[in-house]
Amino acid sequence: MIITKELKLISEGELNIINITDKIDDIVRETNIRNGACLIFTRSSTSAVTVMEFEPGLVNDIKLALERLFPKNLQYEHEKKWHDGNGHSHIRATFMKPDLYIPVMNGSLALGTWQQIVFIELDIRSRERSIVVQVIS
Repeated sequence: MIITKELKLISEGELNIINITDKIDDIVRETNIRNGACLIFTRSSTSAVTVMEFEPGLVNDIKLALERLFPKNLQYEHEKKWHDGNGHSHIRATFMKPDLYIPVMNGSLALGTWQQIVFIELDIRSRERSIVVQVIS
């Protein structure tokens, strides 16, 4: 059995990191699936989902690391075609990935003590985002 839901978010713009753990956990519980898996997928080429400890210091460290690894001020080929200022956003999203696959055990996400599911906006402006959540038994 596969149950598919959609989660809508509005981001505040570049590097807005949003803890979505409770929303995903609510979706899993609503399905009444006891054991299986949960697929979380952001429908965008300039955002990502990942698991991290959602703690202010680490949230800031992630933002700083992304700027060190994929600086905004570099020349990106993407800009030659679209001129939209978000070439770095696409590169960041490609490396971070659009999806997660988390086991479901006894009706709950099998996350570790300090793991939270986060959505990361990588585009340069606020966006309305759609996250597909599939719970599979």
